[in-house]
This record gives sequence, structure tokens and C-alpha cells, in this order.
Amino acid sequence: MIATDKIEAAKERFGQLLEEQLRRVEEMKAQGDFIDYNSLDQIIIGVCGGDGIGPAITAQAQRVLEYLLKDEVKSGKVAFRVIDGLTIERRAEENAAIPPAVLEELKQCHVILKGPTTTPRKGDPWPNVESANVAMRKELDLFANVRPVRVPDQGIDWTFYRENTEGAYAVGSKGVNVTEDLGVDFTVVTTQGTERIIRAAFEFAKANGKTRVTAVTKANIIKTTDGKFLDIFREIAKDYPDITADDWYIDIMTAKLVDEKRRKDFQVMVLPNLYGDILTDEAAEFQGGVGTAGSANIGKRYAMFEAIHGSAPRMVQEGRDKYADPSSIIRAGAMLLNHIGYSDKADKLYRALDICTVTEKKLVLTGRDTGATGEEFADYLMETIENLK
Repeated sequence: MIATDKIEAAKERFGQLLEEQLRRVEEMKAQGDFIDYNSLDQIIIGVCGGDGIGPAITAQAQRVLEYLLKDEVKSGKVAFRVIDGLTIERRAEENAAIPPAVLEELKQCHVILKGPTTTPRKGDPWPNVESANVAMRKELDLFANVRPVRVPDQGIDWTFYRENTEGAYAVGSKGVNVTEDLGVDFTVVTTQGTERIIRAAFEFAKANGKTRVTAVTKANIIKTTDGKFLDIFREIAKDYPDITADDWYIDIMTAKLVDEKRRKDFQVMVLPNLYGDILTDEAAEFQGGVGTAGSANIGKRYAMFEAIHGSAPRMVQEGRDKYADPSSIIRAGAMLLNHIGYSDKADKLYRALDICTVTEKKLVLTGRDTGATGEEFADYLMETIENLK
């Protein structure tokens, strides 16, 4: 027997979700231009450690950034602001993805360096609070998740533009259990959200001498939302005649990244949210794993830079957080420097990271007392920067 009352309740819930998304569309239509960091009297860098190993590795990244920006800090052009309170304990206590007071502190910053945060899973001893990452991206409208992966000796130089605020994650915690036997989740795509991420990818390619932009979807099966994403991609591509535009389905693209002959051809990839999450983790493995990769989350007013790995609570429980590898969030720090206009300092940091993690590699990080601590690695990195010409 069909539960008519439950169907009606599900319809009402779906209607509320549609109203929320349509309001978001109107907000996107009203947005202004990107912030101009050169026009600011002071750039405020928020440092938010998160939880698990987050505070340990973020502290080392802050040390490195403060070292590189010491003149700017001294002159008052740049200020660092430490923001506590994004721990799973506090989020659970307030039953909020981001506690309101913490969100207000974040909004007082221009850019944010963020450590990993714990997202509760079924069976965890925490309430079902939304991912802090997803909430921050939505609250600050950080629509572009930018993840570079570079392995020069393998010919890999990829930049992923993952849409951050829509797709399967837009209302990921708001699905409907219609009955005990039927659960439904939703994926969301808007014209405005899709246009801005795709145009951002093409503009990056144009500004950085890239010759190919690739869309990744499953438009042959997910015809309405992925189909819309692909249609808009093809239309925007016409504005960039000097850049080759092509598209691949997510399943075959996952295979092609491990194809040694084909993977060198890809340069810039633009993807809906879920596909971008999966593909960038796979891509990071070629660079040494997710522990080595950083990412940028960029909007018109705010930008947030983070490691792409998790909070590793077991390392904290075992007293090993001081041995956690800070490379990922330090790479995110290099992206932050580049974003706010200090490309020369970002280049120095990238070069030093390559020396310390690939070519010279005087210290080894194992995550245990058999290797270096994060603090020792940061010291090594700053000594290397000091010796760069």
C-alpha cells in the first residue's frame, strides 16, 4: 500500500529545498566583482586549525607564511588572525556545522588558511552535523575549488576546477527518507553556478598559457543536471577559440588518469562537485598522496586554502600529531600567497617544497617517531628558502 501521507510530506520538503535554491540563484545574480587585494590597506589572513591533526600542521604552515611575509607583517600590510572553535567537540555541542561566533570571525578575514575538520559518519559518537567544509563553502560562497597536481618527471601538470557549492553536495544533508524503504537525495545545478566555475577554468587557462580545458560529467546518464553543465561548457568554450575544449565521462576519465600515454595530454579540468572530489584524490596519489596536495576555495569576496586530507583523529589519540606531514597545508599556503598577489614568494615556497620533498629530501616524515616532526620539517623548509637565490 502506497503511503500517501508520507509522499505528501516528501513533496513539501522538496518544495522547501527548491525555494532555498531559487533564493540562492537570486543572490548569485546580485553579486559584484572579485575583491582587489591591491586596494586593501591590510590583508587579514585567518588561520583556523580545525581539529585532529589540523592545529599541529596548520601551526607549521603559519610559521612558514609568517617567515615569508615578515616584512609585510612588520609594515602592517598583512595581519594574521588565529581562529579557534572549529573543532568537532564545539560543533557537536552547538549542533552547527560552523558555530555562529566562529563564522563571524571568519567573515572578518579576507583569506583563510584552514586545517582539516572531522565530518561525522553514521555510527560516530557525534550528532549528524553538516561538513564544516561544505558549510564554509556555502556560507562564504567559495564556488571554485582549485587543486593543482604536478609531477614534472611524469609529464603531469594538471589543474582541477571543481564546482564547490552545487551538485550532489548542495543539499547533501537534506535528503528525504520518504518511507522506511525509500530514501532520496538530490543533485543541483544552476546556470549561474555553472557559468562562473567554467569561465573561471577558461580564464585560468588563458592567463597561464594552457591550451586545453576538459569538462568531466556523466551527461549520458545524468541527463538533466550533468547535461546542463555540459551544454553551458560547450557554449562558453566558443568565447575561447584559442583553447581546445573537450569532454569526458567521469568513469573513463578516472581510467585515463592512470594511462601513461594519455594522461600527459590533460591540462585544466572542470567538474561538478562530486566528480571533482573523487578525481582530485586520485590525481593527488601521483604526487605522493593526499597528504601532499593543497587546494584553494575561491569566491568573489572570500578565499579559503586547505589541505585535502582528513583530520586523522587516530594520530592524535596515539600522540603522533606532532609527526603529521604539513606539506599539504603548506602547499595550500603557497596557493594563498599567489592568490593575494605575492607570486614571487609563492614560487620560492613551491621550489623549496620540491627540494625538501622530492630532490634533496634530507628529512623523512613517516607520521611516527621514526621520522621527523612537522616542526623540524618547517625549519628545514625555511632554511631551504633562505638559501634559494
